[in-house]
Amino acid sequence: MSSIFKGSPYRRPNDVEAGSSRSAHSDNDYDEFSDGPFNITSTKNAPIDSLRRWRQAALVLNASRRFRYTLDLKKQEEKKQVLSTIRTHAQAIRAAYLFKQAGERENGTAVPEPTPNGDFAIGPEQLASLTRDHNLNALQEYGGINGLSELLKTNLEKGIQGDDSDLLKRRNAFGSNTYPRKKGRSFWRFVWEACQDLTLIILIIAAVCSLALGIKTEGPKEGWYDGGSIAFAVMLVIVVTAISDYKQSLQFQKLDEEKRNIHLEVVRGGRRVEISIYDIVVGDVIPLNIGDQVPADGILISGHSLAIDESSMTGESDIVHKDMKQPFLMSGCKVADGSGKMLATGVGINTEWGLLMANLSEDTGEETPLQVRLNGVATFIGFVGLSVAFAVLVVLIVRYFTGHTTDPNGAKQFIAGKTRASHAVDDVIKIVTVAVTIVVVAVPEGLPLAVTLTLAYSMKKMMADKALMTVVEAYVGGRKIDPPDSRSELTDTQTSLLIEGVAVNANGSVYTPEGGGDVEVSGSPTEKAILNWAIKLGMNFDAVRSGCSIVHVFPFNSEKKRGGVAISLPDSKVHIHWKGAAEIVLAACSRYLDSNDGIVAMDEEKMAFFEKAIESMAAGSLRCVAIAYRSYESEKVPTNEEELARWALPENDLVLLAIVGIKDPCRPGVKDSVLLCQKAGVKVRMVTGDNLKTAKAIALECGILHSDMDASDLIEGKVFRELSDTQREEVAEKISVMGRSSPNDKLLLVQALRRRGHVVAVTGDGTNDAPALHEVVRWGRSVYANIQKFIQFQLTVNVAALVINVVAAVSSGDVPLNAVQLLWVNLIMDTLGALALATEPPTDHLMHRPPVGRSPSFNAGIVNCPCKFQAVYQVSVLLVLNFQGKKILHLNHENSEHANRVKNTLIFNAFVLCQIFNEFNARKPDEFNIFRGLSRNYLFIGIVTITIVLQAIIVEFLGKFAKTVQLSWKLWLVSIAIGFISWPLAFLAKLIPVPETPVSSFFSRKKSNRQRNQSIIEKA
Repeated sequence: MSSIFKGSPYRRPNDVEAGSSRSAHSDNDYDEFSDGPFNITSTKNAPIDSLRRWRQAALVLNASRRFRYTLDLKKQEEKKQVLSTIRTHAQAIRAAYLFKQAGERENGTAVPEPTPNGDFAIGPEQLASLTRDHNLNALQEYGGINGLSELLKTNLEKGIQGDDSDLLKRRNAFGSNTYPRKKGRSFWRFVWEACQDLTLIILIIAAVCSLALGIKTEGPKEGWYDGGSIAFAVMLVIVVTAISDYKQSLQFQKLDEEKRNIHLEVVRGGRRVEISIYDIVVGDVIPLNIGDQVPADGILISGHSLAIDESSMTGESDIVHKDMKQPFLMSGCKVADGSGKMLATGVGINTEWGLLMANLSEDTGEETPLQVRLNGVATFIGFVGLSVAFAVLVVLIVRYFTGHTTDPNGAKQFIAGKTRASHAVDDVIKIVTVAVTIVVVAVPEGLPLAVTLTLAYSMKKMMADKALMTVVEAYVGGRKIDPPDSRSELTDTQTSLLIEGVAVNANGSVYTPEGGGDVEVSGSPTEKAILNWAIKLGMNFDAVRSGCSIVHVFPFNSEKKRGGVAISLPDSKVHIHWKGAAEIVLAACSRYLDSNDGIVAMDEEKMAFFEKAIESMAAGSLRCVAIAYRSYESEKVPTNEEELARWALPENDLVLLAIVGIKDPCRPGVKDSVLLCQKAGVKVRMVTGDNLKTAKAIALECGILHSDMDASDLIEGKVFRELSDTQREEVAEKISVMGRSSPNDKLLLVQALRRRGHVVAVTGDGTNDAPALHEVVRWGRSVYANIQKFIQFQLTVNVAALVINVVAAVSSGDVPLNAVQLLWVNLIMDTLGALALATEPPTDHLMHRPPVGRSPSFNAGIVNCPCKFQAVYQVSVLLVLNFQGKKILHLNHENSEHANRVKNTLIFNAFVLCQIFNEFNARKPDEFNIFRGLSRNYLFIGIVTITIVLQAIIVEFLGKFAKTVQLSWKLWLVSIAIGFISWPLAFLAKLIPVPETPVSSFFSRKKSNRQRNQSIIEKA
């Protein structure tokens, strides 16, 4: 299983200036013997038909409820159908428009004038038609993008005013960027779904029959207890289950809302501000960069090599290049390449994307392999429970009708030809009720619930931070400038060229408040560092950019590690500015600007000087960026728009202006986080666009590398990608740091590690995300640990309840735990148990465990041993009480029926208290101190307290319903003592060494070897 861990929903700008962002990779050992009936290696892109076949392949009771916490296959099909309908609708409208447009051209029909709409000179219907139909003629009639911006009262450079009154007017006129959501399922819908549980339906039918027969034979006053108590217990289970499911549905909706709430930048009042995607209004000017989602329908203002992936809306996989001839942008599409600015013309339900989202049901989330595997485990356990229940049913029925079942007084319950039919039917209903209740207890529906609770709880806790980068070294004029922002050491020519190069070749922005105040810089971390440095050198960002016109842009490319721009100056001169990885830009420089403003040829000595400077800065863990330019003959610049779009900016014969070293400071705790991951058996790798020396220095600083001698752990992306697949797999095992990598190199590394069987996770924008990786590992292990705890607890209850009832049924024809009591146990085990154990927060103790393989055995190791001990103990003690309880409790001389009820009540009470005490053991299955952190887990304490109180009420006050009698304080102490013994027993079980490799894996290995050898012999 592999995961891509993302930070918060608040988008952090990609630092494209640094190449592919540094990412920490972690990999764990692969579980060699992972074959199993429920092992699904990947479900992320699995076809719906495959998932459906998998679910139909196993015997599943109550499939609609069993799979309620995984991917809803029906809704996935619904989503595809809605998307297909909307695509067809849009294509039909466009086709009709093209036909109409052709007719208008033939007849000379003019585009209708814009209809005023409140404070604006155009209405939402015309805007929607403009972008939906890609109506270029209408756009031209409105005066192009400039005319449209005037109709929308938008400044294409400064955006809208953005004050509250302006935003309110725009929302009233054009709507908000939201869409009507389908209402979530109501609480009563969950009650109805819980009622559809087949086993509960059978119990309700049995309760109704028992109620009717009881009233008929014993009268209304006494005859309703048996059937009524079962019906009440079933209703309690239904209500609690519905409440739990309803709460989880609300939690899923909240998480889904956070996932959709993308934060992005817009230009308002001349400054870039970060807002929620839901706050975008018509008229907003929105910058677009690689990887962004187009947040609204709109029209391109300006773009540089802008390419859009429209497959999400059109179904076509081709990338569409946007320019003034194809300026229309659709909400929901992705920016595949380049950059640009757009004018929002349609938001919310007035866009195709909004229409699509409004017609889709809520997102149930991606089905994870963990959830699939747990549903498989639950199905298997349920199948065992069904088999046991059927066996109990057969045994009890046979014993009853053969006269081997006796009442508390020793008389046969059934005598052929003498027992009344109503009595026989009533007895058979009770037998069926017990068997069905065993199924209810055996079907562990709390497993998927535990996963849901744990994942939702962990997702809410993970956060992300940002880091501030600064220029700390600079080489200008062929020498080092100290301090790097000292303007006095630079000439006017050097300063003006540098400022020009930084201002025009920037994807960020600088906002200077009109009334004074601090300058606000936006952009990627590297971009912001260079812009701040230029501001200290005296850069007036807006003045520089307005004093020239951009001819052509080559957006920063992570493959080439550089970006360039060609500008035309007022004197008709053309300058081409480049910025990027220092050693790459330096290699393209044949000259440099010296301290006397002279352009001097780059000789070997000076080249060596700059290379040494780069190495020195890189060794100090600085990110090195070079800035260069060249003049260009204006007559050689293409004038045709199509030729200009294809024009490759000259990148040779450059003049070096500056080399800067940018410090990306490691936050406190990064090294400790990396060390914790390494102790946990996770190998942390760093993949970065920085050069190898910088990467090595940073890796040493944050603890990924431990000495200067780890040369074999370093590799450049170019070298790695040129290796064969086999060589890459071998090298991937050793790599700790990859420098000068492209996104594809990162993918190749991940693929190579996966082919070697590793579990790989990718996180973040840099080494400062190492704490995030640490948190990911902690929370990931917490999810697995909490599920282990719940399984230990649940399997103990399952095994004990099933064995006790089966043995008692086979031997005596009676069961000590009746239907109502088993339903109460089911409530403790499933819903309350999942709530108590699935929300345990992670601890650093988890980081000392070894990694878990791709297909772990949930009941192995630390869980398996204590679980067996507890189950054997509970079964042994309770069976002794069942067969020798009267003698041990000195009840032989009392009324037989009363003695039986006291004995069975003690068994029931001791059994429940055993589970309560065992919940504490399950909290810390591999620690001796099971009370560590208990005082901070208020939910656990609350659930245990509620369970104890309800148990006391059932035993002491609800005897007629639960078939219990009031216990003396001595018998309460006996019950508590039986439960308490589970604590020292768990302590002793933890002293027993657990083999690292499960015994089952040993046999699997031997079987696999035998099959392999047999295959070799047959071939020979």
